[in-house]
Amino acid sequence: MNQMRRKDREMDKDFAYAVIDKAEFGTLATINADGNPYCIPISIVRKGDKIYLHSAKLGTKIDNIMRNPKICMSFVGNVHVPTELNDNKSPNENEENIHKTLETRFTTEYESAVVFGTINIVDDKTEKIEGLRLITEKYSPNDMPYFNDAIDVSFNVTYVLRVDIEHVTGKRKKFDKNGIEMKFKRME
Repeated sequence: MNQMRRKDREMDKDFAYAVIDKAEFGTLATINADGNPYCIPISIVRKGDKIYLHSAKLGTKIDNIMRNPKICMSFVGNVHVPTELNDNKSPNENEENIHKTLETRFTTEYESAVVFGTINIVDDKTEKIEGLRLITEKYSPNDMPYFNDAIDVSFNVTYVLRVDIEHVTGKRKKFDKNGIEMKFKRME
């Protein structure tokens, strides 16, 4: 497993899970038969150390998973370009502050999580329905009264996939109100 280069921005597992939980989508990466990477945005929901997603029963994603269930997923949250930290100053106004001004002018605040794991097709009927229920509650909570009807119609033509999380990392770049980057898990 690769180590995170910017350890000063590394966050804990709970932070990574919070990023995953609030993400509107994630990106799933698999490997094609020719060895090239393939990634696709997906709708997900997490329960414990498992991530659930749904899928059609055919396609590149399913072909890749059947051949090699090892995957990587990424999630991004709270992206912000901190222009308010720049005070409309030119970097040349005060030579001492050039580095600080450029540090906040050419950057982006973000939160991210990366998951490594194994993905499997859920065969157990109860777990499959629970996975679909969790996904529906997250993305279509107002449609829950129709959930059982949707199961009746689509259950046999839909896969539910479960990612068993083996390793997760969280990372953040964020500045405090004084324009100082909050490193080493520092919170406000």
